[in-house]
Amino acid sequence: MKPIDLRSDTVTHPTPAMRAAMSQAPVGDDVYGEDPTVNRLQELAASLVGKEAALYVPSGTMGNLASILAHCQRGDEVMLGDKSHTFLYEAGGISVLGGIHSRQLTNQPDGSLLLSELEEGLRGSDSHFPPSRLVCLENTHNRCGGTCQTPEYFQQVSGFAGRHGLKIHLDGARIFNAAAAQNVDVTAFAQHVDSLTFCLSKGLAAPVGSVACGTREFIQRVHRQRKLLGGGMRQAGILAAAGIVALETMPGRLGEDHARARALAERLEETPGLIVNPPATNMIFLSSPISSPSPRKKRRRR
Repeated sequence: MKPIDLRSDTVTHPTPAMRAAMSQAPVGDDVYGEDPTVNRLQELAASLVGKEAALYVPSGTMGNLASILAHCQRGDEVMLGDKSHTFLYEAGGISVLGGIHSRQLTNQPDGSLLLSELEEGLRGSDSHFPPSRLVCLENTHNRCGGTCQTPEYFQQVSGFAGRHGLKIHLDGARIFNAAAAQNVDVTAFAQHVDSLTFCLSKGLAAPVGSVACGTREFIQRVHRQRKLLGGGMRQAGILAAAGIVALETMPGRLGEDHARARALAERLEETPGLIVNPPATNMIFLSSPISSPSPRKKRRRR
């Protein structure tokens, strides 16, 4: 039997419908804004999340980086979780390339940040401090086990940000999974943030790409950052075509992934020696208690 690769939802292959769309996609030069398939993808993505505009980018990491660079100036501070993907797995790009300081707050088990800690983390006007500019959220939350926060939580964070003149960026790599798990429309989250990114190449199963969404003026700034980062892809409609199929066919099927994850977790729980965290969406995390070896005696140097 052919093995099933369950390492990640990033190892999926494009469906036959995606391959067909890719082979037939009308293309142009997207750097000039002339690729009709990319333009269609961007319009569809913006419409689905309830934002004015969207931009196709090669990866979620670039989408997050370009968005944060568009929100912040050098020396500004962003508040984010200590287990967030942007902090852990994006090579420190916001600091390396943007000169942006990160203030890491403790992620709660569901991936959220406590409002009380956001309040405490807020910088004052003292010139010794980097000015607070942005809050970054993540939904679903990767390192917290695919957990998701509620629209009500997003509304609370939006109220906090509004009171203090902050912007909110959402790393929504798997935001459609969060919507499916809670049986809400993705706009239930998106309406409370200033910008968001989501990945086409994870649960939605397209081969390449992510989308950054926000106001038209914001997306113009993100477009400039994409250029700076080398993200112009010319006849990218060949790739964007698969993204269109993903958005049209996959969000409604994510509940199937969640159900399969729960069924697999239940079977794995029957395996002696495995500790299984019940999946909130499409991720299963396993661990096995291993007895620690006895400490070695230190040898005296002669």
